[in-house]
Amino acid sequence: MASINLIDSFAEFKDAENIDRPTLIKVIEDVFKTLIRKKYYHDDNFDVIVNDQTGDLEIFQRREVVADADIMNDDTQIELSEAKKMDDSYEVGDEVYQELTMETFGRRAILAAKQTLASRISDLKKNILLEKYREREGEIIHGEVYQVWKKEIMLLDDEGNELILPKSEQIPSDYFKKGESVRAVVKKVELRGSSAVIILSRTSPTFLAKLLELEVPEIFDGLISIKKIVREPGERAKVAVESYDDRIDPVGACVGMKGSRIHGIVRELRNENIDIINYTKNIQLLLQRALTPAKITSMNIDEERKYVEVFMKADQVSLAIGKRGVNIKLAQELTEFTIDVFRDDLEEGEFDIDLDEFTDEIDAWVIEEFKKIGCDTARSILNLTDEELIRRTDLEAETIADVKGILQQEFDEEAKG
Repeated sequence: MASINLIDSFAEFKDAENIDRPTLIKVIEDVFKTLIRKKYYHDDNFDVIVNDQTGDLEIFQRREVVADADIMNDDTQIELSEAKKMDDSYEVGDEVYQELTMETFGRRAILAAKQTLASRISDLKKNILLEKYREREGEIIHGEVYQVWKKEIMLLDDEGNELILPKSEQIPSDYFKKGESVRAVVKKVELRGSSAVIILSRTSPTFLAKLLELEVPEIFDGLISIKKIVREPGERAKVAVESYDDRIDPVGACVGMKGSRIHGIVRELRNENIDIINYTKNIQLLLQRALTPAKITSMNIDEERKYVEVFMKADQVSLAIGKRGVNIKLAQELTEFTIDVFRDDLEEGEFDIDLDEFTDEIDAWVIEEFKKIGCDTARSILNLTDEELIRRTDLEAETIADVKGILQQEFDEEAKG
């Protein structure tokens, strides 16, 4: 054949819709000029022409017409007698353009060119994909679940690009089936070997920030600013917001009428509790808001050490600590203060005993379980029912009963004494 149709002959050409035509044509020209150099050792007098409409490829060799006796290089020169066989009007000094057929290069060379072209197009597509998603880092995208594995899920975007949602970036209660639509934020783009990998996340604070931006027009318009977000994915999140317009209540705007704006986000995050608090530079007020829903009686703040002692009623301690210590952990991350919680409701003459005093009778890990829910004294445990302790800790009913028996015995002996 005199020319080669790339659209028909190279399947890779069909998959290159995202590559702009000038770039693709330049790649094709480079590939076939390399083919020419392998055969003729140079490409100075060769023209590679690609029709960007039809995909047709033509290769022309330019040679100077010389007298039959003067020819020195068949690759760059042609005898006058040979030239006149093609066109009787040729004279010495003219240039002859002769089209080369693919057969000129041989089957193996053409096959190698096809493979090189496929590789170059693949690299182009990979670089375009990397650039596209690097520009979208921090954005929410939709993907359809294509494959579910133990450690990660593969999704496909609208263009069929592969996206990865690792187990570590999924909310613990996330469960996805093939074909299901999933929302996540683009966390990062990286290369694994020669493949571009787009990593998504549903646990990143950025995911919650973007969900709020979608649901709250005031955030999207810049009237409300998200100062900081801290999360324990699937359990609790705290969001500090600030309004640049005195007429707008940032907390109310984020929550919406009867929770209309926040409810959709809570459902998306698998019923993650979201505390929206009004940001302030007043450290004491910020600490009070960060420990929501607990109510504080008083506090001692050491700003230099970034440390605070918080005092509250016994029934508020467990609220401040939260299930498995999540609430106080997030409050510390939000405020960047180390927070210690203390009870201040002992009646005059009433005594209590620190749990650490019972290390001879109660295992350290059991004591630690109680401390996680804010019960660091004997009375703080005895004041709670067995059912509540079972619900809040990972301890069995028998263990809780044994601990209560040991603690109560201490108080009974104190009363006798």
